[in-house]
Amino acid sequence: MKVTVVGAGIMGMSVAWALKRDGHQVSVYEQTEIPNPLGSSVDQHRLIRFPYGNELGYTRMVADAYWAWEQLWSDLGKQLYIQTGTLVLASAEQNWIRDSAINLQKLGISVQWLETQQLQRTFPLFRFDDVKSAFYLDSGGVLLAEQIILAMLQYLDKKGVKFHTYTPVREVDLENAQIVLENGLSVNADILVIAAGPWVERLLPDFNQRVTPSRQVIVYLRSPANKIGQWAKTPMVLDIDPECGFYLVPPVAGTNIKVGDHRFTLTGNPDCKRVAMEEEARIIYQLCQQRFADFDHYQLQNARTCFYTVAPQEHFIIESRGKSWLMSGFSGHGFKFGPLLGLGVAVAIAGCCTPEQISHWAAGNIT
Repeated sequence: MKVTVVGAGIMGMSVAWALKRDGHQVSVYEQTEIPNPLGSSVDQHRLIRFPYGNELGYTRMVADAYWAWEQLWSDLGKQLYIQTGTLVLASAEQNWIRDSAINLQKLGISVQWLETQQLQRTFPLFRFDDVKSAFYLDSGGVLLAEQIILAMLQYLDKKGVKFHTYTPVREVDLENAQIVLENGLSVNADILVIAAGPWVERLLPDFNQRVTPSRQVIVYLRSPANKIGQWAKTPMVLDIDPECGFYLVPPVAGTNIKVGDHRFTLTGNPDCKRVAMEEEARIIYQLCQQRFADFDHYQLQNARTCFYTVAPQEHFIIESRGKSWLMSGFSGHGFKFGPLLGLGVAVAIAGCCTPEQISHWAAGNIT
């Protein structure tokens, strides 16, 4: 079949990859270059980890996500993933850390609970005075996001996928799998897939009531020279304090330390205010003050913005309308599932499951 994909982030690229594997004729339309420097999927890195609070469905899906990434690495001929392990911290009585451990235990995944002295001895780069509970597990790591999108572009281009960059889509006809480009040209296909990230509301106005763009600021830090060796052995950190928590990506494969606020802003327009202001960057930088040993020795190198598309309960939206499939609401935790969801949509297009089944699955409703 002839398939049109709108959007070349991890979801659009993953669908294109999965459908090309199945022998379809695939064309991808992207409003700018690929990788899109303003896209949700474009940054040095994204995380993949098992802890998911009380979301047993998504916890279970992580193992399948790892399998899907292995399929992609096999096709690309290289692995763009660095395992780091996962350190989860809670500085208050938090259900999230407890529920994560319970669900991991249900799946036969053990965690190592750590007391303050063990934490300090094992991870000397950090301070743990306020930590109430913590666990570590060996799994989890860094997906080299921008490199992945670029590698998929190069691979799929060689496989015959047609890429149309700097080609904004103005309108979509979901019933007939038709798009209208900004220049007025109409493009028809047998199947249309919309994976437009935070710009989805432009094409599907009703999504204004279903997903919320969320402008997030992330910062990059430079480590003191005498700490670089220790950082090479440092896991990702999920610090889930509701007032001042953050996530931390360690510097791997030549990348920088990255820190972001796990709380959503639920505000913003993906075409406006894309430069992070100094005061915004300082707020994120200061989140590290309580946690970093020798905090004053770390330099704030730079900052950027990223837009999430947040759905209720952070549950992914994949649904069928007419001759089209819609992918949205990945809520800042979708990248890790990109290839898996792409394969899932391809299975649904092949008629091997119902639209209701894939929607239910993508929303994490599996036990």
